[in-house]
This record gives sequence, structure tokens and C-alpha cells, in this order.
Amino acid sequence: MKKVIRIGTRDSELALWQAETVQNGLEQLGYSTELVAVKSTGDLQLDQPLYELGITGIFTKTLDVAMLNGTVDIAVHSMKDVPTLLPEGIVQSAVLPRASSDDILVSNSEFKYDEPCTIATGSLRRKAQWLHRYPHHKVVGLRGNVNSRLKKLEDSGWQGAIFAKAGLERINLLPKHYTTLEWMIPAPAQGAMVIAALENDAYALEATQKLNDLNSEVCTHMEREFLKTLEGGCTAPIGAIAQIINDKIQFKGALFSLDGVTKLEIEKSVSINEFEDFGKKCALEILENGGKEVMESIRTKL
Repeated sequence: MKKVIRIGTRDSELALWQAETVQNGLEQLGYSTELVAVKSTGDLQLDQPLYELGITGIFTKTLDVAMLNGTVDIAVHSMKDVPTLLPEGIVQSAVLPRASSDDILVSNSEFKYDEPCTIATGSLRRKAQWLHRYPHHKVVGLRGNVNSRLKKLEDSGWQGAIFAKAGLERINLLPKHYTTLEWMIPAPAQGAMVIAALENDAYALEATQKLNDLNSEVCTHMEREFLKTLEGGCTAPIGAIAQIINDKIQFKGALFSLDGVTKLEIEKSVSINEFEDFGKKCALEILENGGKEVMESIRTKL
């Protein structure tokens, strides 16, 4: 008898778009599916920055529980929201072809970088990188789903806000006028979607692994390995991007102090056949060259 694969997702417009993309992919392969939407703590508690809530995987935890208690069979996530250490019994099943990893600036008017201004973001990574480049600017917090964040920007006196380009593109909210922040190093796995499944569910694993994109899997593995080695469970301003060019993987990673003053960056390439542990090696190099002190400072302040 054919099993119906229950796809767990958050109920925001973007999360539902992602889940429906997986649903369409599975149904084109002949599988039967059903969407199951739930709200996460991160969606409900919008009055605090994410790093103050003190929960690892705040957007994924509810779906982890739903999988483990049998309410859903798989979960679809923005990969950058997923902790590098998955709960026991849950595994990464597939990484879908990656969209843009760029961060973009959406502004209310013509932007003048040399003047004092206020920029909004809920990300410590984006805040630290912005302040590193523009220390005379003010950065304020911004929470909520993509739609509500755009509305808050529109109603505010802020000069701009930072978004992931992929999220706006996916639900047709990318403004006509925006600036790609080519200098900003994205979050590890930004722009990628991941499917998680129970490690003992052979049916769901076999089905979802057919949607896996190997290049996206390799690059996000390297980026998340870099993140995992640096973080040690602490939220920190960390960026990483890996790109396959010919038979090489070009990798760039960075760790920032919370105020953006300190920037520790590494940029290296490796043969595609040697990608295992390369993200870890790059992170260890950062730690040995001032990163331990930066991470210790971050832990004492968060």
C-alpha cells in the first residue's frame, strides 16, 4: 500500500512555498503527500531578538517534535535556520538546488552611505558586518516573517533593512529597487532548502533523497561544518560561503565581534574530492588566530 508522506512546515508564506516545492517534487515522482503546518516559538514570540530567546533551532524545534511523535514524516526548512547538530533519530535527507545566497538592502529612499542612518535586521551576522563597514550607522532589531518585516520597514523612519534575496524572490516580493550586498558574507547555507526525516523511515528517506542536489549538499556541508566548529552552541556573527568553480571549491568564511570592530576572515580553495573536513580546518585556523578570544567575548555578552 502506498504511504502518504506528511510534510511538516511552518505556516508562513515563505515556509509554505518551500514545503509546496518539495510536495510538487515528490508528487512528480509518483508519491502521495499531505502538508501539515505548525507555528514555531520563533514565529509566535516576536518581541525579542532571536539570540535572546536562548533556544537552539527555534524555528525547527516544533517540527522536530512533530516528527519524533509521529505527527509528520518529514520537515522542510530554510537550511540556515537548522542547528548543525540534529536531534537523535532525525537526519538530513536532501538539500534542494540552492537559490541565491545574497543579502540585499531594501531602502525607503535613495540611500546615502556617508550620512548617519538607521538600518534594521534581526541577524547578529548582518549587524556586525554592517557596523564593520559603516560604524557611523545605527542598527536596530527587526523580527517577523518576510511580509511583516517589509511592512515594518515601509511604516518606519529607517533608511533601510537587510533581507535574504532568495526569500523575497521565492514569494514574489523582491522590490524593483534594492542593492545586492556583494561584500556581505552570507549565513552558512543561506538560500538552500533542506529536508529532514526520521533515520528509521526508509520509505521517506528513499523518496526525499531523489530530490537531493549534490553540489548544494557539498557546499552547505562545508559551510555548516565551519559554523559548527566555531560556534560550540553559541550564537555568533559567522558567515560562510562555498562555491564550486570547475573542479575546485572556493570557500570564504568569517567571524566578527558583536560590535563589528573585529573581523577574522579566511579564503581558500580545495579540490572537490577533498571537501570533507575542509570547513572544520578553516574554522580551526580562525580559532587559532584570534577566534577563541572573539568567541569567548561573544559568550560573555549573550
